[in-house]
Amino acid sequence: MACWTFCVALLHCEFLYVMAAFNPAYPVTPWGFTLSCLPANKTEDPASSVPGVSSNASSLSGGTEAAAEGRLNSSGFHVAHLSPAASHCCFWSEQGTSCPVRVGVAEGETLVSTVESPVSQQLGVDWNLQCWMQGDLKLFICSGEPLLKSLFQNYDLQAQLFHVLAEAAEDAHLAPQKGGFESVQCNGSREGRWECRVPVPTAKLNSTLLMYVKITAAGGTFQSPLMSARPINVVKPDPPLDLHMEITEDGNLNISWYSPTLAPFPLQYQVKYSENSSTVLREVDETVSAPALLADSVLPGCSYEARVRSRRLDGPGVWSDWSAPRVFTTQDVMYFPPKILTSAGSNVSFHCVYKNETMIVSSEEIVWWVNLAEEIPPSQYYAVSDRVSKVTFLDVKATKPRGVFTYDAVYCCQGHHCHHRYAELYVIDVNINISCETDGHLTKMTCRWSADPARSLVGSSWQLWYHRSSLYCSDRASLHPISEPKDCYLQQDGFYECIFQPIFLLSGYTMWIRVNHSLGSLDSPPTCIVPESVVKPLPPANVKAEITANIGLLKISWEKPIFPENKLQFQIRYGLRGQETQWKTHEVADIKTRSASVPVRDLCVVHAVQVRCRRLDALGYWSDWSSAAYTAVTDVKVPARGPEFWRRVNGDATKRERNVTLLWRPLMKSDSLCSVRRYVVKHQTARDGTWSEDAGDRTQLTFLWAEPAHTVTVLAINSIGASLANFNLTFSWPVSEVNVVQSLGAYPLNSSCVILSWILSPGDYSLMHFIIEWKNLDEDDEIKWLRIPSSVKKYYIHDYFIPIEKYQFSLYPIFSEGVGKPKTINGFTKADEGHPNDAGLYVIVPIIISSSVLLLGTLLISRQRMKKLFWEDVPNPKNCSWAQGLNFQKRTDIL
Repeated sequence: MACWTFCVALLHCEFLYVMAAFNPAYPVTPWGFTLSCLPANKTEDPASSVPGVSSNASSLSGGTEAAAEGRLNSSGFHVAHLSPAASHCCFWSEQGTSCPVRVGVAEGETLVSTVESPVSQQLGVDWNLQCWMQGDLKLFICSGEPLLKSLFQNYDLQAQLFHVLAEAAEDAHLAPQKGGFESVQCNGSREGRWECRVPVPTAKLNSTLLMYVKITAAGGTFQSPLMSARPINVVKPDPPLDLHMEITEDGNLNISWYSPTLAPFPLQYQVKYSENSSTVLREVDETVSAPALLADSVLPGCSYEARVRSRRLDGPGVWSDWSAPRVFTTQDVMYFPPKILTSAGSNVSFHCVYKNETMIVSSEEIVWWVNLAEEIPPSQYYAVSDRVSKVTFLDVKATKPRGVFTYDAVYCCQGHHCHHRYAELYVIDVNINISCETDGHLTKMTCRWSADPARSLVGSSWQLWYHRSSLYCSDRASLHPISEPKDCYLQQDGFYECIFQPIFLLSGYTMWIRVNHSLGSLDSPPTCIVPESVVKPLPPANVKAEITANIGLLKISWEKPIFPENKLQFQIRYGLRGQETQWKTHEVADIKTRSASVPVRDLCVVHAVQVRCRRLDALGYWSDWSSAAYTAVTDVKVPARGPEFWRRVNGDATKRERNVTLLWRPLMKSDSLCSVRRYVVKHQTARDGTWSEDAGDRTQLTFLWAEPAHTVTVLAINSIGASLANFNLTFSWPVSEVNVVQSLGAYPLNSSCVILSWILSPGDYSLMHFIIEWKNLDEDDEIKWLRIPSSVKKYYIHDYFIPIEKYQFSLYPIFSEGVGKPKTINGFTKADEGHPNDAGLYVIVPIIISSSVLLLGTLLISRQRMKKLFWEDVPNPKNCSWAQGLNFQKRTDIL
C-alpha cells in the first residue's frame, strides 16, 4: 500500500512538471481580473476544501468584500498567520474559467498547475488587478487593490514586477529563465494597494510583455503566475477634455469634446447624459465614433448633465476614465447663442425659445427688441420652427460703450411683454491699420499698430499673426492656415511694435491682428507687405552748406546713403538758425546730382540746412532729416556803399581853423555784405592833396578844418575790399555863407511827429540834398540828423517830442561845392508866424479836432452837474407829502 502511494505521488509530480513546462502565460485582458492567493500550508485540493461550492466560473470572480470578510471570520484566518514561504496564487476573471496554481517550492523552478475549481473562495487574499498602457504610449502600468483593505492596515507592503519583452512571437509561449527578467519596484501602501510602472519603447508596442508580481506583506510572500500582454492591445487613453454643451440653430443639444492626445488608432466614445426637469428625469447612454453627439430638442427650464470616456474603436483596448461631468442649465427664455462676439460690418443671428410660465410661446408671437429701446423690424426675423424664432442683424456697427455696458442687449419678447433675460451682442471694429518699415541697413522690419482703448474689450487680448510667402505678395491678401504669432510690445505713444529680424527682402509677409476672447476670436483684414517696398533709407551723409562768394546763393552738397541701391530722390529744407526755424523746402529735380543751390534773401546770417531722401518710385518712406549743416557768415562782396555821415563843428566861427567831428551810422548787413571790419576817412585838400585816416570800428572821427575847401569821404572796409559807392561832404568857407533858405517852420502834430516846412529863395541852385538837424535845448543830447532829397519842401520828423521843452531845428542845403548856410529856429512855429500855404492846413486841422473833443467833454461834464444840482433841490417823497405821487424820473429824462 505504501509503495502504491509513493508511485502515485511520483506520477503526480511528473505530471505537474510537464504541465508547467508547456503552460502558456496568463493573457492580460483589457478589463480587470482577480489574483487569489492561498497560504503555503494549504496543500489540499482547493476544489475539495469548500464542500458544496459550485465550480461555475461566474462565481469565481472574488465576490464582494463583505462576503469574503465573512468567510475569513468564520475560519479564523488572519494575515499574521502567513508563513514566510510563497503562497499559492492564481488568476480569475469574468471572461475565463481556469486558475493556474503555483505548487513548486524548489528554488528557480516554475511549477504551475491548472485546476477547474473555485480557488478564489478559499481562505486567502484576493487582489483586483488591472494592467494597461498609458495614453502617452510611454508607460505600461499594473495596479492591484485588495478586496479586503482592512487586512493590510497595520502592515507595510512591498511589491516588485518582474518583466521581459519577448523579441519573437514564439518566445511568448514558453516561460523564460528566472535570470532573464528585469524588476521594477512598485509603489505600495498600508491598505494593500500597489502600482507598477514599466517603460516601454515606442518600437516595442507590438511586442509581447511577459511578467509576474511578487508581493511581500506581514512576513508573507505572494507571487503571481506568469502574465503576458501586448501593450498596443491594452492602451488606456486619457479622458476627453473640454466637454461642453450648446444649443444648435434648430434648438437641439449638441455635446462635444476634444481628445487630449493623438492616439495611434481611431477612438470610440461612450456618452452618458441626463435630462432633469420638473416633470421628467431621463438618462441616455450612447456610443459614438465622432467627438460629438447631437441630442434631442432642448427644453426651457431643464438641467442637462453629461460625461464621456473613450476607447480604441477597432480591436482590444481599455476604457479611459470618465471626463469631469458638465452641467448645462436652460432658462425659461433661451437664447442661442447667448452671447456673440463679431466684427463691425458682419451679419449675425440669434435664436430664441420663449417659455411663459408652463407654456412654450409660439414663434409666430415672438418679437425682438434692442436695449428695450428700439424694436427690430419684422423683416429681420422669422420662425425657424413652431417654437424657435431667429433674428438677423445686417452690417452691424461697432458697439458704443454705455457706462459699464460694453454690449447691446437683444430681447426676445411675447408681444410687448419682455422677459428680463437677454442676449449680448459685442461688436468690435477690427479694421486695424498695420504699418511696417524696413530700416536703412536692410536688416530688420518694424511693424506697428494702434492700441486704441476704444476698440478693446474687457478680457480680450490682441496679437499679431503672420505668414511669410517665399516671394512677393499674392494679388489678394488672405488669412493663411499656416501662420504663427509675433511678440509685440506696447510703446509709450500707444502703439504696439513688433520687430522682424532677420528679414527676407523679397518675401511677402501677410499680417493680421487676432482678437482673442472667451467668446471667440476675431481677425482683422489681412495686409501683405514686402520688406523691400517699405524701406526707410538712412539720411544723406556729409551734408555741407555755404554762401557762395560773388554770387550770393546758398549751396548745399551731400552724399547718397549706401542702401538701398534703388534710384533716390532728394529734398532740401533750409531756414535761418534759431529756436523756431521757419523751414522752406526745395525739391532736387536732377536725381543724379549731389548738390543744389537756392537763392536766399539774407546772405549775412547763419542758415541751417537738412537733406532727406526716398525711393524715386515713391515706394517706402522718406528718410529722417540729416543732421543740420550750418553756413558760416562771411563777406560775399565788398560793401554796397559807404555810410551816410554828418558833422559837428566846434570852435569860434570867426576863426578859420575849427575842429570838425564826423558822425556816421554803422552799415546794415544788407549794405555791408556781410560785415564791416573798419572805417576809413579819406581827406582831400588843395594844399595837402589826398590822405586816409583809419577810424577802426568807431563811428566818429575828429579832424582840423584849416583849408578853404576840405572834402571828406567815409569808406567801409570788409574782408574783400572797400565800398565802391560812397558819400562825399565838402567843407568850404565861401559856400558856408550862401543863404538859400528863406524861411523855416516846425509844426507839431503830436508828441511823436513834427512837420518841418521851408521856403527857398528864388534862384537856380544845384542842390544835392538837405540835411535836417534837431536837438533838445533843455537837455544835453546829441544832435539828430537826416539826409533828404533836394526836391522835398516839407518833411515829417518822427521822434519823441515833449511840448513844454524847447527844440532847435536846422536845415542845411548841401551843394557839390560844400555845405551852405543853415536856417535855424528855436522852438515850434506859431500859426500866424508861418506861411499860410505851408502850415495852415497842418495847424488848423489839429486845432479843430482838439476843439471839438474839448467841447464834447465840456457838455458831458455840464450835464452831470445839472443832474446833481436838480436832485439836490427835489424833495424826498418819503418826507414831503406834496411830493408823493410825482414821477421825477420823467424830469430826469428831459435833462
